[in-house]
Amino acid sequence: MVEPLEQRAIAAAIAIPAHVVQAKGNGHAGTAMALAPLAHVLFQRVMRHDPADPSWPGRDRLVLSAGHASLLLYVQQMLTGYGLELDDLAASRRLGSRTPGHPELGVTAGVEMSTGPLGQGLASAVGMAAAARHERAVFGEDAEVFDHTVWVIAGDGCMQEGISSEAASLAGGLGLDGLVVVWDDNRITIDGPIPDGFSDEVRGRFDAAGWRVLEATDANDVDALERVLVEARRRTGRPTLVALRTVIGAPAPERAGTPAAHAGGFGADEVAAVKRSLGFAPDATLEQLVPDDVRAWTRRAIGRGERLHADWDADMARWRHTHPEAASRWDAFLAGEPGSGDAALDGIPRAEEGERIATRVTNGRVLRALVEAGYPAWGGSADLSGSTNVALPGAAFSAEEPSGTHLAFGVREHAMAAMLTGIALHGPWRPYGSTYLAFSDYQRPAIRLAALMGLDVMYVYTHDSVAVGEDGPTHQPVEQIAALRTVPGLQVVRPADANEVVDAWRRIVDAPAGPVALVLARQAVPVVAWPSSAADGVRRGGYVLREAAGWQPGDVTIVATGSEVALAVAASDELDARGVPVRVVSMPCVEWFRAEAEDYRAYVIDRAGPVIAVEAGVGAAWYEFADAVVGVEAFGESGSGDEIMALRGVTVETVVAAVLDAVGGESGQ
Repeated sequence: MVEPLEQRAIAAAIAIPAHVVQAKGNGHAGTAMALAPLAHVLFQRVMRHDPADPSWPGRDRLVLSAGHASLLLYVQQMLTGYGLELDDLAASRRLGSRTPGHPELGVTAGVEMSTGPLGQGLASAVGMAAAARHERAVFGEDAEVFDHTVWVIAGDGCMQEGISSEAASLAGGLGLDGLVVVWDDNRITIDGPIPDGFSDEVRGRFDAAGWRVLEATDANDVDALERVLVEARRRTGRPTLVALRTVIGAPAPERAGTPAAHAGGFGADEVAAVKRSLGFAPDATLEQLVPDDVRAWTRRAIGRGERLHADWDADMARWRHTHPEAASRWDAFLAGEPGSGDAALDGIPRAEEGERIATRVTNGRVLRALVEAGYPAWGGSADLSGSTNVALPGAAFSAEEPSGTHLAFGVREHAMAAMLTGIALHGPWRPYGSTYLAFSDYQRPAIRLAALMGLDVMYVYTHDSVAVGEDGPTHQPVEQIAALRTVPGLQVVRPADANEVVDAWRRIVDAPAGPVALVLARQAVPVVAWPSSAADGVRRGGYVLREAAGWQPGDVTIVATGSEVALAVAASDELDARGVPVRVVSMPCVEWFRAEAEDYRAYVIDRAGPVIAVEAGVGAAWYEFADAVVGVEAFGESGSGDEIMALRGVTVETVVAAVLDAVGGESGQ
């Protein structure tokens, strides 16, 4: 039963987006208007949340995958007391406002993730739901107090993006029944009616993927919406899709149901008509849309949240009393103290000079040691765990084994990356996902969002160069390392050998600071001789690995990463024999090195003399540090790794030639 004040609150939630977008001349009102009754029911009647404590662990999560409809979220946050006011709504999309054009994590209280690229929110929500189910199994002894629902609002655009199919397929297979996706079935996109470009039977697709599908045919019947949403959150062993039929921009007389309702102001006359149809004066201001009595009614959500929170606290207290050991482990988990990563790393013996070990192999040893020590690394691979060396003992996470030690993502690189985002957002897991470096291209939208949010996600990439060999150019990365380094906030770590892998992990464990891409070699690489300062140097991103006895400032420096460090060392031996003293710098992480003090950077890379960079990939960015680059500027071919490296000119001979060219002669004598 809808009482008069509630009906006025819903009317205000519909009118506000039309008013704000018209006043500003830009923005997205149509979806926010059409879904306003749904959002009202979620925030006022169904969703477990506490406006006074947006980070409450027991809360439901709401992900607005259709992020352009940000006003839908902001209006409810204003009405229910999350700290936004009408002035914040009026300032939406302005520089420095708390109401940016798309929801942004850390900018607006109650926003669970930054969304915008369609489908990303839906896929990340699958990760959130998986993390929640895993947390309950590992720490909660399957106690119901750990149950919460992950709600997603997605549109037709989300359903058209391929990532939604990848993620939905996996969610259904995993039986993530804490996940509810409300699909805004308005059959309109920017370019026109949906049947013109999207003939999928969405309901059938989700049903075939193992989802339960519910129908909501009247977007304005709040009592019916409440009934279907309450049913949707019921645990049945399957995730749930709620197909909600809406009319975008309703009740606008001309624009409703048309592509024109997607973006931009509706026009003064149209907005006046919307307000009139909702019972407001045609020239009503924002303050007149939300008078004191309506605001007082909607802010009752604060009291509702306090009661829900108190009930949960009481249930949690009972659980703690009956499960003290599990409660202690959970507290440590939430505090970020789940186990000693350093102790696990101390247990991995240093490799000896001259040993030949693929860095992917050492990385696998590190990961297993960390997990066994209780470090909260949780993840898997895109059907490549044996090849990327991230396979862990024990069962995979599944509906039957929610405590599983790892995730089998299947061949779903894009959805895997987005799910890692969701797992990290749920926290405090440190999720990882692995595939071949060449396939990082499939993941870029999700990587970008993780970097934008500063999430502690780990991407494990193996088969890092044309040295992959016989699989040919489709599997031989050339431009990927350089491309990943262009993502702000992403730390790209390419260790030289087994010992650098361990030392890089020490920094990753001790000082998490956003997403990390670990770039590892498939082929065995020799362990080189390390100075005593190497471990600290790895943490700093770059350091002097070795230098000839006669080297002086102004002489040649070779900077290398990954498997090419051993190549640079071999070249320096030959150059030393020719009388050309060389300093060799290993730079496992450009981003870490760039963050060091200028005097340290100037010491390590002496620009008074020639600097040659060596990396088996596109080399343009190396000119930040170097005068010349030995790299790979063309795709590879099918053949052995050594043959392709020679074909593309990444050899000891080419490095020696580049140094000699830099010093202008056959030798230094």
